[in-house]
Parts: sequence; C-alpha cells; structure tokens
Amino acid sequence: MEFRRLGRSGLTVSAISYGNWLTHGGQVEEDQALACVRAALDAGITTFDTADVYAATRAESVLGRALSGQRREGLEIFTKVYFPTGQGQNDQGLGRKHITESIHASLRRLGTDYVDLYQAHRYDPTTPLEETMSAMADLVHQGKVLYLGVSEWSPEQIAAGAELARQLRVPLVSNQPQYSMLWRVIEPAVVPTCEREGLSQIVWSPVAQGVLTGKYQPGAELPAGSRATDEKAGGAEMISRWMRDDVLARVQQLRPIAEQAGLSMAALAVAWVLQNPNVASAIIGASRPEQVRDNVAAAGVTLEPELLRRIDEILAGVARRDPEQPV
Repeated sequence: MEFRRLGRSGLTVSAISYGNWLTHGGQVEEDQALACVRAALDAGITTFDTADVYAATRAESVLGRALSGQRREGLEIFTKVYFPTGQGQNDQGLGRKHITESIHASLRRLGTDYVDLYQAHRYDPTTPLEETMSAMADLVHQGKVLYLGVSEWSPEQIAAGAELARQLRVPLVSNQPQYSMLWRVIEPAVVPTCEREGLSQIVWSPVAQGVLTGKYQPGAELPAGSRATDEKAGGAEMISRWMRDDVLARVQQLRPIAEQAGLSMAALAVAWVLQNPNVASAIIGASRPEQVRDNVAAAGVTLEPELLRRIDEILAGVARRDPEQPV
C-alpha cells in the first residue's frame, strides 16, 4: 500500500480508501460487507470513508461493527454530515444543531470516540458559512473531530471555508469530489484552488460507477446484478449518463492499455486518478472481496506519459470536463 499526506496536514492516509456508499446496509448482506472490510485491512488499507446518510445511517453501523477490535490508532475513519437523517426540520443541513447532533450519532454508530475527518457533504446555502465553520471548529476543539473536509464544494466555497478555518485555527484539509477518466470537472478550477489553500482531493467513483471496468459492452444487454440494473442501490440513475454506445466503445479501447500496464481495467482507472498529485486517496467500493484486492493493485503504480496521452486521445470528446457540458 502507498500512503500520502492529506493536504498540508500531518495526517497520512492510504492511497486507496475503502468506502461504503452503495454497499453496506444496502446492496450487499452484512457478512459480505464484513468480508470486504477484512480484505481491505489485509491489503493494507487504513482509511475508511462513510457518511451518516448512507443506507439511512445503516452504513455507519455496519462499518463500525466491521472495524470493531481493530487498533483504532492504526485507522483513519471519515464520515460526513449534511443530507437528511430524520424527519425533523433540523435533521439536515449544516446548522449548528444538526452538525452537533449528527456527530454524536455518527460516533455511536461507528463505535469510536472521534473521527479523523469530518466532512461537509455538500455546501449549505441556507446557513451562514460562519455558523457551519464555527460549529465544526468546536468539534475539533472538543476532540471529537481531528480534521475537517468538504465534499463537492465549488472553488469559491472552498476558498471561503479555508479562510474561515484559518481564522478559527482549525485544519481544513480535503475536498471529496467525483473524479475519473470520464469525469474531470475538478481539473480546471477546483484542483488549483485546493492546491493554493492546502487541501487534497479524496476522490469518489474513480471507476465511473463501474463503467471503466469494461464490463458494459456497447450494444449488449446489461449484466444481471450490475449497478446499472440495481435501482434499489441508487447507482442506476447516475451511471445512466455513461450508458451510450459511443462511450462504452471508447472504454473498450482502454483494454490494451490496461494489459500493457499489467492492470485490470478497474485498477487502471484507479491508478489514473492517483497520477494527479493533488489526489491523496481514491475511494473504492466493493461487493466482493476480490474486487478490493483487484483495485488495490493500483497503489504505487506510475503510468508512463505515453499511456496517459493515449488514454486522453481515446476518451477525447466523451470525457466530461465542464460541469455544464451535456452528456
């Protein structure tokens, strides 16, 4: 396993993180989820990412049970707050009340006294940023949170949050965006802003919801049990934007590159995001332990410039770089 520093902080994380957005408490049974976590630990993964909203809070509970008995000092446990976790009018957003109540609930579900990184899952335009950052800072001062992060914030929002974090003397160290060969919208402005402000990226969906594994063939029926057919898990709608024959045909052209690099298609996709120096960790999800072991092969891999150039040429016209670009 490769390890990298998170932002300009003293926190080291595994270059491959294990996340449980669409799996724990939802897509897979708990025994299988526990097996995947064991495979992650055996592969050297120390960083685990979840959120209070995943599987209606069940994902945190499953992860807490899976990590029970592990040496806490050897793990980096991340979670998030923002989306609704109840029916009350204050059961969502980034107001002080919801943040305070959410961290306590997350700690109970995770079975820990603190989380290493607490992330604002989205920006909350209905709450003053000063209130959000002050509430987060209080959690740091109380020792319940060690570092702060955001997810899917705009460059302007990140810069404003970083300025307040400096004033409050708390470490805002990361952004968690979607990023893959097919989804590159953070490159023009988000990454430069984060580099300037001392934040790293912890990227989600590096295999583009499974499209970059190559298992979806142009003109073919969708594989049974795949994410593209699993409406219950919540991934089908997101993956649908890539379910076009022109995209799928281009992805198939990546197969010789993966073979040349000695990687599976999935591992090539994970390795690709890790070539970006502002990426500290790539979050992988898994429904089977062998998927974990396959993805971890991307850690420490250096892709030659010629391979990166060929990837760019193959995906020209289908990789999305502008958030407003139609798909």
